[in-house]
Amino acid sequence: MFKSLLIGACAFAFSLCVASGVAQSEAKTILVVGDSISAAYGLRIEEGWVNLLRTRLLAQGYDYRLVNASVSGETTVGGLARLPRALSLHQPSVVILELGGNDGLRGLPLAATRANLDRLVSLSQQAHARVLLLGMKIPPNYGPRYTDEFARGFTQLAQRRKLALVPFFLERVASSPALMQADGIHPNARGQPLLLDTVWPILAPLLRPSSPLPAAAKLPAAAQSR
Repeated sequence: MFKSLLIGACAFAFSLCVASGVAQSEAKTILVVGDSISAAYGLRIEEGWVNLLRTRLLAQGYDYRLVNASVSGETTVGGLARLPRALSLHQPSVVILELGGNDGLRGLPLAATRANLDRLVSLSQQAHARVLLLGMKIPPNYGPRYTDEFARGFTQLAQRRKLALVPFFLERVASSPALMQADGIHPNARGQPLLLDTVWPILAPLLRPSSPLPAAAKLPAAAQSR
């Protein structure tokens, strides 16, 4: 009798482990590939907008795990070097691309930045991921032609590839010193929830694969970067 109960208990425990493993394996993945803005530069990691997104996903019952593959100082070239392995390792359902700002701040050729971003999108889509593109703007001291063309590149890419787009990721914080760190480039802890609120309305529909792609966020123009 005792032996039968023991065998039954072991079988039940094993079934729970299998069920747990299946549930965990079925959880979809959101992969964030960005630079210092998404790497919580100058902040505790838990204060960053990506970690706040993780909390919101859990609170609202979304069955997604979140992988933050953002690196401070990253350019589109660095992102291209890292993305294939990240896609293979995590097999994301959604990729959030927040790159290009450092290319602009370094005055790199716009054609190269656009080509790199296009390749980042292409690789993500080939891996069967939906892509959310976070656009950026750079300060006006780079000249109107360069700054305008830089910002326009995100919109043009999103239109061509039919991507979900936030035209200017820092729209709600860039013009407010109270929401920025002392360097005037990176949002502070008070600004991080606003970054999430900027992303969320465009991201949420992507978490429901049967839904159509959302229209780009209609945000007023501004000039800033990090």
